[in-house]
Amino acid sequence: MPTIPDSLFRFSFEDSLAYAVSSHQQIKPSGTGEEGCAFEHGLSLYIETEKHKILADTGATGAFAENAEKLGVDLSSVDMVVLSHGHYDHSGGILTFTEKNRHARIYMQQKATGDFYHGERYIGIDRRIPDLPQVEMIRGDRVLDGEVSLFSNITGRRCFPQSNLVLTRKINGKEQQDTFDHEQCLVIKEGKEQVLVSGCAHNGILNILDRYREIYGGMPARVISGFHMMKKTPYTEEEKSLILETAKELAEYETVFYTGHCTGDEAFALMKPVMGEKLVRLRSGVQVM
Repeated sequence: MPTIPDSLFRFSFEDSLAYAVSSHQQIKPSGTGEEGCAFEHGLSLYIETEKHKILADTGATGAFAENAEKLGVDLSSVDMVVLSHGHYDHSGGILTFTEKNRHARIYMQQKATGDFYHGERYIGIDRRIPDLPQVEMIRGDRVLDGEVSLFSNITGRRCFPQSNLVLTRKINGKEQQDTFDHEQCLVIKEGKEQVLVSGCAHNGILNILDRYREIYGGMPARVISGFHMMKKTPYTEEEKSLILETAKELAEYETVFYTGHCTGDEAFALMKPVMGEKLVRLRSGVQVM
């Protein structure tokens, strides 16, 4: 099974924890993450490569910065921030980050500035973020250098997460179903292997992998992503079937999938027996590799 060099993924601060797990996937009785890290409903990953120190998302608040300090991670050394999509639980720490670091470029899709809602609740990014001088808006795919690239334009709808159906956007004052065309994925090349990092995989992890293969060919060695399968109400039989269908296809690959955040405990429990060691739960404060 492919491995990732220690230099690649150092720590992840998911849910403003430190490894990748959601606030709904607590692992310690005290309600804290590993190493005493805080948790919330959000996602933030710290990644080191040979050339870069990257933040993939910044959680819902500035709690990720406190976790970084506890883990000995110097946020002022980060040179790149990638926003996976235009929701608050991935962008909420950006303003805190820019107080500590004024040189890192912040890459986001231009469409991530939209008006996004969950029912009546606004769940989009802080309106001040697009005006930050560090922000660089992207339209579509972008190769940043030989190590790092971004892709979007994910249009497939196989096993589309049903929890997306309650999420909308307003365009010219009219509410419509969110198409998640503001979602982008990060790809990191390390030697002969590549790692795919997504936020929530709102477009569906299978569709993201289809788009990945279309661009890069083959499969990534590792995928770090939420699957956006979490629900507050019980799954229908159809929803369970879609989750199991997704797990069966993912299990066919040599890829190892690290998931948490919006995946949900129940979905993870359904997928784990199918995927075995190829499915790993992400937790706050834990070093991935």
